Amino acid sequence: MIEIGTQAPDFTLPRDGGEMLSLSALRPKAVVLYFYPKDDTSGCTREAVDFTALGAEFAAAGAMVVGVSKDSAAKHDKFVAKHALGVALVSDEDSDLCERYGVWVEKSMYGKSYMGIERASFLIDGAGVVRAIWRKVKVPGHAAEVLDAVKAL
Repeated sequence: MIEIGTQAPDFTLPRDGGEMLSLSALRPKAVVLYFYPKDDTSGCTREAVDFTALGAEFAAAGAMVVGVSKDSAAKHDKFVAKHALGVALVSDEDSDLCERYGVWVEKSMYGKSYMGIERASFLIDGAGVVRAIWRKVKVPGHAAEVLDAVKAL
């Protein structure tokens, strides 16, 4: 399980736009790595739109916002285009990154259990160290709360 003060697991994954994105290549920027269940669902869309709306402020504070789900990079492209998103979206189709960050969990809906992504965010400083963690995120106000933490780095 990832904890505050530990080195964030590195990754190289496909992202929207057809490129590959590596966490280590973003240094010395801070990175907000947020995990969300599925492109184009109401809560996930709101979260991506909220992070996009604050994008200039995140950039001014020296941070990049990166969203992670199991959706394909092609699906991310459609999601970005449909909602004019300004955050990078990476594809973790095999759940490896989700498992390493401890967000691939058992969930239940209508009495049925299934595996899925727990909505969570990690603030990683320019040296690759986890500085803040939000688990079981509620979307309203979350992007602003994360921005405050970035500014406090």
